[in-house]
Amino acid sequence: MSLEALLEPFQYEFMIRAFLASTIVGVMCAILSCYMTLKNWSLMGDAVSHAVLPGVVIAFIVGLPFSVGAFVSGMLAVLTIGYIKRNTRLKEDTVMGIIFTGFFALGLVLISRFPSNIDLTHVLFGNVLGISTEDIAQTVVTGLIVVTAIMILRKDFMLFCFDENQARAIGLNTSFLYYALLVLLALTIVTSLQTVGIILVISMLIAPGAVGYLLTDRFDRMMVYAVVVSVFSCLTGTYFSYHLDGSTGGCIVLVQTIVFLLALLLAPRRGLLTRRLAMRRDAARIASANAKPVLQPSGD
Repeated sequence: MSLEALLEPFQYEFMIRAFLASTIVGVMCAILSCYMTLKNWSLMGDAVSHAVLPGVVIAFIVGLPFSVGAFVSGMLAVLTIGYIKRNTRLKEDTVMGIIFTGFFALGLVLISRFPSNIDLTHVLFGNVLGISTEDIAQTVVTGLIVVTAIMILRKDFMLFCFDENQARAIGLNTSFLYYALLVLLALTIVTSLQTVGIILVISMLIAPGAVGYLLTDRFDRMMVYAVVVSVFSCLTGTYFSYHLDGSTGGCIVLVQTIVFLLALLLAPRRGLLTRRLAMRRDAARIASANAKPVLQPSGD
């Protein structure tokens, strides 16, 4: 492939906008994914991403921006999940499973009622190549809000995700932290709607943090690794989607999955292949140390 062909995607304004939007979303998702990994909130991201669907449909029906409807629907879902979880004996995963499927089912019913008005493919899988300048501005503003809020509360969030009981014992308002994290999650998912859609955003909220967790034991480094992996995946996936003429969101998530599998195998301390090789070296060292020397007959 010639140099001109390699640089061709950068000649188009829509591709530049796609690179910019996917990078901003990638940073937001990466930072939040670190806390979600520590909190074991993978299903929560799944729940909120599905729950925004009816809001998108209703916003279209009444003539509002999709992001407004998505945010209201996502917030209603997270507040409902939080209230039921904290006021009943039901476990959090049970509540999430019921609420997000209910919201998603409502969205499907509304879409079937207005079949000619909404492109379900773009809602589910995103359309970053069609993002407008106004969408870019909205993404930048939302990204700044999310990242700033996380940085201000990063230590409180970290303790809350590591050990909620300890956070409560030292006087932190865990209820506030719980709902604040859910609000930031909803904002991030709404912002990611245009880039990868409500289905594939689940991977962007899980994979970067999981890779960082495999690579290091320190949270600050984990966040750096997560951001690097996410931005690399977004840029690489967007670039190759142009040449492959494939789904941009799908390419981004596919790159993230490949990076995760490489980390799963080759991470310095937690990689499956790395640990297996280390075990073999240790076994060989122990066997060599325990081996008895062969006695040679004396010459007498």
